[in-house]
Amino acid sequence: MARANDHHQLDPSLETQLGLDAGSLTVKDFVGSLSEKLITQSKTSSGPFDPKPFIRTFELVVDRLISVRKDVQVKTEQLEKNVRVAEREYSRKMAELNKGFEAVGSSFATMENKLNEVGRTAIRIGEELESVHIERQRARAAHNLIDFYNQFSRGETSRLDALRKEGKDGQHQVAVILRRLTTVAKEVDLPIAERTRENIDKYCEKFEKDMLYLFDRYYRKGDPKMMHHCAQILLDFNGGGSCVQVYVNQHDFFINEVKGHVNESDEMYGYFRLIDSYSYDSRWKAISNPDSSPPRTEPGLVQLFAEIRATVAQESQIVQAVFPSPSLVMQVFLQRVFAQSIQQYVEQLLNKGTSMSELAYLRVLQLIHVETSALVDDLKTHELPSMVATKTSMDGIEFRKSITTAMLEAAMEELFMPYIEGQKYLERESKNMAELYATLLAGFSRYHARTQRERGKASVFDRMVDRLGAAAANTSAGGPTTSAQAAAAIMRIGGMMTDRTYDKPVEEPLREEDGLLSIDTAEKMLKWHAEAVGRSVELSAQSDVPKNTFTLLRVLAEAIANSYLEVAIETALARIDSTDPKAEPSLQAFTVIYSVDTISHLWQRYMNIAIFPLAASSVTIRREMSVFVNQTISRMEGAANNLLQRLTDAIVAWLALQLSKQKKNDFKPRNDDQSFARVNTEPCIACCEVLERVRDATIRNISGKNREAFLTEIGVSFHSLLLDHLRKFPVSATGGLMLAKDLKSYQDTIVSFNIPSLVERFEFIRQLGNVFLVRPEILRSYITENYLGRIDSSLLKPYLAQRGDWVQFENQFNESPEADDGASRISFKMGRLSTMMKELESLKIGEGISVALPSGIASGLPVVGRG
Repeated sequence: MARANDHHQLDPSLETQLGLDAGSLTVKDFVGSLSEKLITQSKTSSGPFDPKPFIRTFELVVDRLISVRKDVQVKTEQLEKNVRVAEREYSRKMAELNKGFEAVGSSFATMENKLNEVGRTAIRIGEELESVHIERQRARAAHNLIDFYNQFSRGETSRLDALRKEGKDGQHQVAVILRRLTTVAKEVDLPIAERTRENIDKYCEKFEKDMLYLFDRYYRKGDPKMMHHCAQILLDFNGGGSCVQVYVNQHDFFINEVKGHVNESDEMYGYFRLIDSYSYDSRWKAISNPDSSPPRTEPGLVQLFAEIRATVAQESQIVQAVFPSPSLVMQVFLQRVFAQSIQQYVEQLLNKGTSMSELAYLRVLQLIHVETSALVDDLKTHELPSMVATKTSMDGIEFRKSITTAMLEAAMEELFMPYIEGQKYLERESKNMAELYATLLAGFSRYHARTQRERGKASVFDRMVDRLGAAAANTSAGGPTTSAQAAAAIMRIGGMMTDRTYDKPVEEPLREEDGLLSIDTAEKMLKWHAEAVGRSVELSAQSDVPKNTFTLLRVLAEAIANSYLEVAIETALARIDSTDPKAEPSLQAFTVIYSVDTISHLWQRYMNIAIFPLAASSVTIRREMSVFVNQTISRMEGAANNLLQRLTDAIVAWLALQLSKQKKNDFKPRNDDQSFARVNTEPCIACCEVLERVRDATIRNISGKNREAFLTEIGVSFHSLLLDHLRKFPVSATGGLMLAKDLKSYQDTIVSFNIPSLVERFEFIRQLGNVFLVRPEILRSYITENYLGRIDSSLLKPYLAQRGDWVQFENQFNESPEADDGASRISFKMGRLSTMMKELESLKIGEGISVALPSGIASGLPVVGRG
């Protein structure tokens, strides 16, 4: 009873929160709302905290929540019961509906089967009716055809004439009847068949003329609808070929073109009419100049092709509107354009180019090919559908679209066939290249030919001339080849023909510069070759590009390697061989080696960038090309190595000659002021000057390991000469000072080579020279120190014997085993001095020096040593 009273005392504001419609609350919010008012009252109370109001309130709320939970549970059970009842009712109704739908579906299936049966029956009836109709039409057509044939046998045409007057349909029927009658007349074999056939042919000819007349009249009036009607009738009559010919022959484009060729002179056409200030003649001279850029346009050709583009664009619309088979008509039109307009103008341009030069002809041919290719690509966009209709076949559509494209490609191929078929183009290109190279190298060839004659010695140049002469002779004996034509051109223009084969013209005076190798000349040769290769790629079939590129590469190699670099190397060798042994050798060969090295690198880079990629499609030709270039590079490398070795021998021989001029008493001077006033002896000064000049020339012209190997060869050879030289001259106490100054000069000069191995060798030479300055009492200890201590003391005796006081202490020196034992304990790197000298003398330039030519394409090229 007390709990019931407490429930009635629950705050009314909490009643709403305890109802089922209070909404959702979190536990925290619910407890907070219950305690909010109690907390406020507790705060306002001045006494201690009283928990009883909170306890009372929470008890009442818990009791109320328990009551609410019971109500919710009752309602939930009632609702679940209602839901189960509703689900059973729903399932029952769905089962009834499914049965109803199955019955309806079965009814529809039965009805569909009946309809299909009726449809199949109707189709069979339709097919039979169609077959009967076709038979009936064929019978009627045969009856009419026989009737018309009988009328022609009697010479009557009134029925056909009446049919022609019935309008478009009547004319169409007449065309079909006449075509069939023509076919029947050829098959009939009766007594009256010949006369009937003649009557039919006459009427057909008259009918065709009338229709062509109508077509021409409507063409002049500009009535495309009636033109289409006439074209359709002629198509049904005999294929429409005559109609197409009339249309093409009467076209204004061809009529104006013919009038233009008859009335206008070549000057009005202007083969190279330019907008700029250049005149006609100067432009053709420029195109014949290999250093000028190839022409990119020709105004007359550009104008002609622009007219063709505009005409075809307009005619494609007209043809499509007039003719039932526009694709075939457009093909006839384009064939006439190529055969009449383009071919005539192309022949004019090429004839003019041929009259100017071979290069002008080739450049014009390339220009025409480029412009024509662009024209063909533009004309391919005007593809027209053919008369044959294939609505669903995509293959048929693609085939129709390729008709005009194939015709244009065939027309272009036919246009250029007379100029590029077989080897015609390649032979002219090779001949042009050979003539250009021969003209460019004419002064160079004559200079070296004269130099070789002056030397009076057979050389590679002479052998090359003989080989070229034999190859040139083959042009008349066994037919011209690319190599033979190139050789003949080089022989002719280079001035190398003998008196028996060619009358020499009056030669211009030659300069020293004509015989020098030039980087600019090599670049010009490569530039001309690149232009020729570009033309070859443009004018050759894709499959022939590797082969043609290889052929043009042979022409370039013949010029730049055989006729240019090797000739210069051989002349330099001849000059070295013919130089007076008593004269100082010329160092001009260094410039030849530098130029050969630079040009070879340039050529190799050109091969890798421009030539080899063009042969990538043919593995065989690519491999042959690599082998050919490797062999050419190896040959040039061997020639350059041989030249460098001969130059080394000449320099060493000159150094030996200068040392041989050493006077016997140079190192036993008189005790006068004049002897001591000299800084160095004359041979020392001469050798140092030569070594400095060789060093400077080497630094300017040779680089890398090649420079180091060459200077090492010079230094080692000179070191051997000095070792032998010091054993030949007696040295006094005062002369030792002169010798020390000479050796110091030699050492300073060699040190400037910046080669560590030579520095050690010449430090040994300097220390060896000091044995002539050391007092006899300390000589024994001196030769056991530093570099001298590393060799057997017995090997130094030939040098010690040149001391002026050697006789005084020779016996004492020989009796001292300690010095010998101390020296023998230290070994030099090569053991004995004699062994060292033998190894140094055996060092050849071929073992350590190779001209820095480009490495091979497939693998490194071998270094050719001295033979």
